[in-house]
Amino acid sequence: MTSHRVRLRPEIESIVPYRQGRTAAEDAFKLSSNENPYPPLPAVTAALSQSSINRYPEASAAGVRGMIGAKFGISPEQVQVGAGSVAVLAQLISAASAPGDEVLYAWRSFEAYPLLVATAGSTSVQVPLTSDGRHDLDAMAAAVTDRTRVAIVCSPNNPTGTAVTRDEFERFMAAVPSTVLVLLDEAYAEFVTDPDAVRGEELLDRYPNLVVLRTFSKAYGLAGLRIGYAIGAEYIMDAARAVAIPLSVTEPAQRAAMVSLENEPDLLDRVARLAALRDEVVAGLTAQGWSIPAPQGNFVWLETGEHTMDAVGAFERHGIIVRPLGGGVRVTIGEDEAVANLLKAAEEVVSMQRTDGSGSGLG
Repeated sequence: MTSHRVRLRPEIESIVPYRQGRTAAEDAFKLSSNENPYPPLPAVTAALSQSSINRYPEASAAGVRGMIGAKFGISPEQVQVGAGSVAVLAQLISAASAPGDEVLYAWRSFEAYPLLVATAGSTSVQVPLTSDGRHDLDAMAAAVTDRTRVAIVCSPNNPTGTAVTRDEFERFMAAVPSTVLVLLDEAYAEFVTDPDAVRGEELLDRYPNLVVLRTFSKAYGLAGLRIGYAIGAEYIMDAARAVAIPLSVTEPAQRAAMVSLENEPDLLDRVARLAALRDEVVAGLTAQGWSIPAPQGNFVWLETGEHTMDAVGAFERHGIIVRPLGGGVRVTIGEDEAVANLLKAAEEVVSMQRTDGSGSGLG
């Protein structure tokens, strides 16, 4: 029988599309998408009211690139802005790799990585995390081959929350050929409180093959507007611009990003409060018996093993929507009011695991 289906790329048909965190009912807390719980700053709201959505945006996001360049002491040409940092990540993977090439990253990490690699027609090489949820950078360096075109390091890692140290990252960079593009995905950099953690912008001068990714979605609270950026060598940013979808960064997003940069101290005060709340949540979970990878983002990772979907149900019964990912759940640090419910639910999951005898994420 003749098929009338359109022929699609088999590697695309075989992958599962990206699924965002579940939405929450009005009486529940949505802690499944790593969003910032604070409303926009009044200055951001005012700027959005002045947007002219009947006009196309400035295609190169020149104003945003200029402010980011000034922030990091680099030229605007060393900045690429996209519809979220994941869009710039897609551009860079597409610009640097092709069918037959390899893209290397830790796993488990950000769920979009395998999708973006498959879309580019390249091959994913996934290096397992260590037992405590951290990047095994020595194993990643050893996995580099002549076919490796891109290596992605996610710090803090999504979903485990662990950060790569500067010393670890510099050893990795020294071991990786300078012809390999290294993408340091720092979507949660503003939440990092560990002084030993890598800071990508400090290393750009030392490693010409390094590109750093950041976003306005998390710390700056602009997730719904979709704007992020990369900083690195101008010729690499030009390659990303060459494959970017034109006019994809909207004018409201650009306005909001510029106002956010102007009001950065106020936003970073919010980030500091969320980081402190994160540490309080970790202390509460640890007291219950959880063994948690040291989190440096705005979320915590609970290893729940075979009880993962039961754990999702337990959290939901307490009005908390979490994100199941493989053998665990990721829980965003959200509203202060959510903490009591979060801890009650986590305690219920502890009891569940102890009754079963598995003790998946318990110390």
